[in-house]
Amino acid sequence: MTPVAPKVGADEEASGLSLLPHVLIELPNTVSLKIMSNYWTIAYFLIKLISSTVSTCFEPSTAFPVPSWPNGKHDLAPAFSAIGTGLDGLVANKKYDAVSISVEITSQSESLWSHFHTARKQNSTRPGASVVDGDSLYRIASITKTFTVLGLLYQHEAGNLNLETPIKHYIPELTGSIPWHDITLRALASQLSGIPRDFAQSDLLLELPDPTAIGLPPASKENLVRCDEYADFDPPCNETDLISWLNKAVPTFAPNQKSTYSNIAYELIGLAIARATNQTFESYIQDSILHPLNMTLSSFATPDDTHAVLPLGPNYWGIDEGVQNPTGGLYSSSADMSKFLRYVLTHYNAIATGINWLFPASWGGSTESFYGMPWEIFRTDRILEDSRRPVTFATKGGGLPGYVTLISVLPEYGLGVTVLVAFQDTPEILNEVQNLVTTSLVRAAEAFIWQDVEKVYDGTYTALDKHLNSTLELASSPSTGLIVNTFISNSTDILNHVAPGMFGNPTRAWRLQLFPTLLFKDEKKQEGEIFRLAPFFERDGKDRGAWDDFCFTEVDGQRYAGLPINEVVFWHERGEVEMPAWKVVMRRSENDEKLVVQG
Repeated sequence: MTPVAPKVGADEEASGLSLLPHVLIELPNTVSLKIMSNYWTIAYFLIKLISSTVSTCFEPSTAFPVPSWPNGKHDLAPAFSAIGTGLDGLVANKKYDAVSISVEITSQSESLWSHFHTARKQNSTRPGASVVDGDSLYRIASITKTFTVLGLLYQHEAGNLNLETPIKHYIPELTGSIPWHDITLRALASQLSGIPRDFAQSDLLLELPDPTAIGLPPASKENLVRCDEYADFDPPCNETDLISWLNKAVPTFAPNQKSTYSNIAYELIGLAIARATNQTFESYIQDSILHPLNMTLSSFATPDDTHAVLPLGPNYWGIDEGVQNPTGGLYSSSADMSKFLRYVLTHYNAIATGINWLFPASWGGSTESFYGMPWEIFRTDRILEDSRRPVTFATKGGGLPGYVTLISVLPEYGLGVTVLVAFQDTPEILNEVQNLVTTSLVRAAEAFIWQDVEKVYDGTYTALDKHLNSTLELASSPSTGLIVNTFISNSTDILNHVAPGMFGNPTRAWRLQLFPTLLFKDEKKQEGEIFRLAPFFERDGKDRGAWDDFCFTEVDGQRYAGLPINEVVFWHERGEVEMPAWKVVMRRSENDEKLVVQG
């Protein structure tokens, strides 16, 4: 056998950072020119295919079609039972005697599970709801920002507001040292405005009994507004209070320089929405979002005590947020929030032209945290037990005295989670609940999904044209995803005769993996499910290097006769798989289970 390989410099081979995989193909000494031509044609295809992903890509995300969970209540029942037991054990701690909790999990179409806990200690003179349930209302605080941004996206799509237009165009009264002409609505919505966080809350002059005791100099209240927290909440702050304060304020950062949390940003968006729609911000959100989604209990007005979850101790129930409503003024329940999350799960890439609402806009304070509009996005590879494939959570949290809240959208799993908490002195319970619920939920969903993938996709497929010797063998597991074990195209064994040695590091195994595009050949009927093929390295068990996660995808790297060479189409209704560029349609072997539409 004669080895044929390109020359590779020693430094390049040692680095392991070459973007083009090293090729080593063994050809028989007596191979004919025609066969050699075929080998090099296939080798060229594989080089292009492999070079379409950076050499340190390990696990594609998304790895499977988004499940719709038609039987989710049953399929995830063991996980729900375990989560409920865990929550009961958590709140049994005496330090959580004054805690009430609502937790609800929804799919794209229905609520799958809920769990409630009523505080053992309540205000005897004003207890609120006697038993917490799905209709019980909390102050959801900064989760309100998601409604504000959704309203902004609606107005952007309608042409009444523009994400790329500076806020000063809509509120010309804004002056002073903050560069308003450079701060767009998109920057405000993405926490990239660089403006201050708050204007009527949290000043140490009022929060500390004696600021001079900790070394602060004596100060007066002349720079503080006379409203909201600084006026014992009477009156609430209005538009004039906000703009007057901002015209004297200084920026935290230059616009789009660095992300930093700002409540004021969404108050300005609320004003822009009100001016664009010629109605109050509150009535616009009610008319355009709450009413259409049938969120009948949610409102900016203080609800009566029938459904109120009233924590023991100081809290913000009944506080009129005034001009700050767009940043944190909404009341809602877990049942209503599930309705909202179902809308997000089914519309996040179709609300406004060119905008995927769940995508990040800038990075946060760690390698796994990002800001969206206004999502707080967490992407981690530490949650799955059999893989380091990253899992994405698009979250939004909120907090006001007496309340901590969090919603999470899991787009890859088609699931949404609401956690609402009323508490006294123990806000840390939110993190404990969120960790318990999401970790258990994702791991259970993952296990069920791969069982379903095996039933739907695994097996041996052979060409319908009996004149073709073409075979595709697929297998799946949580650790590898859906992979190709055998690929014979018209008698040519692609994987075994061409691929060996193609990677420069022979100690690192690789796999040819299928992943969904979430597109269909017939979008209207949702038929002809389109996947793509790409090679991915197996992790070698060594310590992670500095560039280990440097991975950028280029899925559509090579075509043949105008068709993507790596496109694979599943026609579930016919039990067939099609590879258009290879001009072959294959059917699953009768020895395998019949194809079923994934749930």
